[in-house]
Amino acid sequence: MQFRNVLTILLILLLGISLSSCPLFPRGRLRGSEPQISIFIHETGEKRSIRLEEYLKGVVAAEMEPDWPVEALAAQAVIARTFTVERLENAEGVRRLHGTDVCDDEKHFQAYDSGRITNHVIEAVEKTRGLIAVFQGRPVRAWFHASSGGKTATPGEGLGFDEEATPYLRSIEDPMGVGKETRWEATFTQGEVTAALSALGKNITNLESAEVAERGPSGRAISIRFNDVQVPANQLRLALGPERMRSTLIQELRVEGNNLIVVGKGFGHGVGMSQWGAKNMAEAGKSYEDIVKFYYKDVTFERRWQ
Repeated sequence: MQFRNVLTILLILLLGISLSSCPLFPRGRLRGSEPQISIFIHETGEKRSIRLEEYLKGVVAAEMEPDWPVEALAAQAVIARTFTVERLENAEGVRRLHGTDVCDDEKHFQAYDSGRITNHVIEAVEKTRGLIAVFQGRPVRAWFHASSGGKTATPGEGLGFDEEATPYLRSIEDPMGVGKETRWEATFTQGEVTAALSALGKNITNLESAEVAERGPSGRAISIRFNDVQVPANQLRLALGPERMRSTLIQELRVEGNNLIVVGKGFGHGVGMSQWGAKNMAEAGKSYEDIVKFYYKDVTFERRWQ
C-alpha cells in the first residue's frame, strides 16, 4: 500500500508538471475546425469568447487602414492568422497577464478594434479563411511592421530575437515598403535620454556623445553608445518611445547642446511584412499570395480549417 501510494503521488506530480507546461493549443491542434478563443478588452476589462475568424476581422481593421486594397488586407489577414496560431500553439499568448488567449493591445499581442471593420476587411478575411503561412510544416513567426524604409530587418536586428532559426525572414531590398513619411527626425532632451538609459539599467550624468556602435545586415543599428555606455538599439527605441524613435534604421545620430537628434527611415522594427509595402504591391496588381511570399521566403500556405 505504501509503495502504491508513493507511485500515485509521483504520477500526480508528473501529470501536474506536464499539464502546467503544455500549451493551451498544442502544436497542430488548431486544425480541422475553426477554434473558439477568449479575448481581453482593456478599455472595459471584459473577457469575451469569440471565433478566431471574427477576431481576425477586428485585428486586420486595427492593424491596417481598413480602406486599403483588399489584397493588402488579405495579406494582413494571413499574417495575423499565422501570428495568432503560432503564438497559441507555442503557449505564447497573454494567459499569464489576463487569463485569456489574446488581448486587444498590440504591446502584448495584436491590436483589435471591431468598430473599424469594413466590407473590405470582411472580404479580405473571408477570402483567406483558415490560411496560414508555414515553413517546413510549421507556422512561421509572422512579424509585421508599418514601413521598412526600403530594406527589411532580420529578427536579430529589429527585435533582438535569436531563440530559433528563422531562415524565411531575411533582410531584403524593399523599394515598395515605404510610406508617405519614410524619413523622420526626432529630438530628445538629455533628461529623456538619461531616463531611458536608466530604465535599461544604464546610467550617465551628462550626455556628451552618441554614436551607432554596431549595425546589422540591413544597416539598422544593433547597439548605440552614449559616452562610454552601450545599449541595444531596439530596446532603446522602446524606452524612448517607438512613436517618436520610429525605427533603428538610423541615418544620423548626434548630440546638440543638451539634446539628442536622431534621423532615420521607416516605421517599426522592420521584421517581416511591411504594411505600406503590402499596400503599394496590391495597388501594383500583386495578390496577397505574392505579397506574403515576397516578405517570407520559401513559405507555403496551409488551410487549417474550412
